[in-house]
Amino acid sequence: MPSKRIAVVTGGNKGVGLEICRQLANEVVVVLTARDEKRGADAVAKLHSSGLPDVVFHQLDVTDPASIASLADFIDARFGKLDILVNNAGVSSTIVEEESFWSLNLPSEVLDEKAKQSTKVITQTFEGAKNCLETNYYGAKHVTQALLTLLLKSTSPRIVNVSSKLGQLENVQDESARKILSDVDGLTEEVVDTVVSEYLNDVKDEEWMEKKGWSSNVSGYIVSKAALNAYTRIIAKKFPSIYANAVSPGFVATDMTYFKGTSTVEEGAKGPVRLALVPDGGPSGQYFWTTQKSTF
Repeated sequence: MPSKRIAVVTGGNKGVGLEICRQLANEVVVVLTARDEKRGADAVAKLHSSGLPDVVFHQLDVTDPASIASLADFIDARFGKLDILVNNAGVSSTIVEEESFWSLNLPSEVLDEKAKQSTKVITQTFEGAKNCLETNYYGAKHVTQALLTLLLKSTSPRIVNVSSKLGQLENVQDESARKILSDVDGLTEEVVDTVVSEYLNDVKDEEWMEKKGWSSNVSGYIVSKAALNAYTRIIAKKFPSIYANAVSPGFVATDMTYFKGTSTVEEGAKGPVRLALVPDGGPSGQYFWTTQKSTF
């Protein structure tokens, strides 16, 4: 009998991440990771008590190189390979009061007219944007790079990058950045890193941001997910044996949305889980809106 496949899920202690772990644990051995050790261990205990024994915990801070290396060493020593990586860990670029949430400049698809009524909102800071990019883009990238050797030892490696509708190119307001990220043939890690670096330079100056066309108060989040989407395409092209895809779970009711989303965590996890378990011959280098193929 073949041994079970091994999956790593980042940011797995709550919300969509926890539900991805729950759904995957019916099929594979899941390494649930979280920055906070107690919350991660509690999440694993919760899954065990619900009849899912094939879940283990390992601490992971995706912004800490030592923490990433420790996870890679653990996977190598315990399993010798990795079959599935779900880069789910993420943060927002703004600090928002709950009553101000709906005033964020979000896509019309997720807000009805009543919800668009604006109230005061705390604006994005440079530090907030920087932290968002370090977690959502660089964090996912560095975890992927650290685990690539182990993924390439698998007979069916899969990478799922949990993205957002906000990361679609139509939401990248800087024309130059949008053009660069749209050029599939020209995409390289260096090119994407340059776009991110230039944005971080721009975000220090509010006036310059306006000149570049950035009116969104979640621009850091938009750039982080657009960069993650581009990186997904790069990995899929560079490593044909790895099926790598990006997916938005939808507008899910979690603490990031003050539980005001239009989908449940069960619904939000379906897309990522489907791509994590996609059979050979399935899609790679694609972007999905929940379970449906969409455009970058």
